[in-house]
Amino acid sequence: MTPDPTPTDPDATPHRYDARGLICPLPVLRARKLLAAMAPGEVLEIISDDPVARIDLPHFCAEAGHDHLGLTDADGAQTHRIRRG
Repeated sequence: MTPDPTPTDPDATPHRYDARGLICPLPVLRARKLLAAMAPGEVLEIISDDPVARIDLPHFCAEAGHDHLGLTDADGAQTHRIRRG
Protein backbone atom coordinates (compact mmCIF):
# COMPACT_ATOMS: atom_id res chain seq x y z
CA MET A 1 0.00 0.00 0.00
CA THR A 2 1.33 3.44 -0.94
CA PRO A 3 1.26 6.07 1.83
CA ASP A 4 -0.81 9.18 1.26
CA PRO A 5 1.25 12.10 -0.10
CA THR A 6 2.29 14.57 2.55
CA PRO A 7 1.51 18.29 2.13
CA THR A 8 5.22 18.99 1.51
CA ASP A 9 5.38 16.38 -1.29
CA PRO A 10 5.73 18.26 -4.61
CA ASP A 11 3.84 15.40 -6.27
CA ALA A 12 0.89 15.69 -3.88
CA THR A 13 -2.47 16.41 -5.46
CA PRO A 14 -2.58 20.20 -5.68
CA HIS A 15 -5.41 22.61 -5.13
CA ARG A 16 -6.39 23.95 -8.56
CA TYR A 17 -7.70 27.30 -9.73
CA ASP A 18 -8.50 28.31 -13.30
CA ALA A 19 -7.64 32.00 -13.70
CA ARG A 20 -7.98 32.04 -17.49
CA GLY A 21 -9.60 35.24 -18.69
CA LEU A 22 -8.30 37.25 -15.73
CA ILE A 23 -5.72 39.93 -16.40
CA CYS A 24 -3.02 41.46 -14.22
CA PRO A 25 -3.16 41.76 -11.24
CA LEU A 26 -6.06 39.33 -10.71
CA PRO A 27 -4.16 36.01 -11.09
CA VAL A 28 -1.74 37.08 -8.35
CA LEU A 29 -4.52 38.39 -6.12
CA ARG A 30 -6.44 35.12 -6.46
CA ALA A 31 -3.30 33.12 -5.77
CA ARG A 32 -2.61 35.17 -2.64
CA LYS A 33 -6.15 34.64 -1.34
CA LEU A 34 -6.11 30.90 -2.04
CA LEU A 35 -2.65 30.39 -0.53
CA ALA A 36 -3.66 32.25 2.63
CA ALA A 37 -6.38 29.64 3.20
CA MET A 38 -4.01 26.69 2.67
CA ALA A 39 -1.70 24.96 5.13
CA PRO A 40 2.06 25.44 4.78
CA GLY A 41 3.49 22.92 2.33
CA GLU A 42 0.28 22.48 0.35
CA VAL A 43 0.49 23.01 -3.41
CA LEU A 44 -1.63 25.34 -5.54
CA GLU A 45 -1.85 24.85 -9.27
CA ILE A 46 -3.07 28.00 -10.98
CA ILE A 47 -3.83 28.17 -14.70
CA SER A 48 -3.56 31.54 -16.42
CA ASP A 49 -3.61 32.85 -19.96
CA ASP A 50 -2.35 36.31 -18.93
CA PRO A 51 1.14 36.70 -20.43
CA VAL A 52 2.24 38.87 -17.50
CA ALA A 53 1.49 36.04 -15.02
CA ARG A 54 4.70 34.39 -16.24
CA ILE A 55 6.57 37.22 -14.49
CA ASP A 56 4.12 38.21 -11.75
CA LEU A 57 3.47 34.84 -10.10
CA PRO A 58 7.14 33.85 -9.57
CA HIS A 59 7.87 37.38 -8.31
CA PHE A 60 4.90 37.24 -5.92
CA CYS A 61 6.12 33.88 -4.59
CA ALA A 62 9.63 35.20 -3.96
CA GLU A 63 8.27 38.25 -2.13
CA ALA A 64 5.68 36.33 -0.07
CA GLY A 65 7.87 33.38 0.91
CA HIS A 66 6.21 30.72 -1.24
CA ASP A 67 8.03 28.28 -3.55
CA HIS A 68 7.27 28.66 -7.25
CA LEU A 69 7.79 25.06 -8.34
CA GLY A 70 7.67 25.88 -12.03
CA LEU A 71 5.30 26.37 -14.90
CA THR A 72 4.26 24.53 -18.01
CA ASP A 73 2.74 25.92 -21.20
CA ALA A 74 -0.04 24.09 -23.00
CA ASP A 75 -2.89 25.20 -25.23
CA GLY A 76 -2.13 28.90 -24.78
CA ALA A 77 -2.20 28.75 -20.98
CA GLN A 78 0.44 28.56 -18.27
CA THR A 79 0.07 26.20 -15.33
CA HIS A 80 2.00 27.44 -12.30
CA ARG A 81 2.70 25.18 -9.30
CA ILE A 82 3.18 27.01 -6.02
CA ARG A 83 4.00 25.49 -2.61
CA ARG A 84 2.72 27.58 0.28
CA GLY A 85 5.52 28.80 2.50
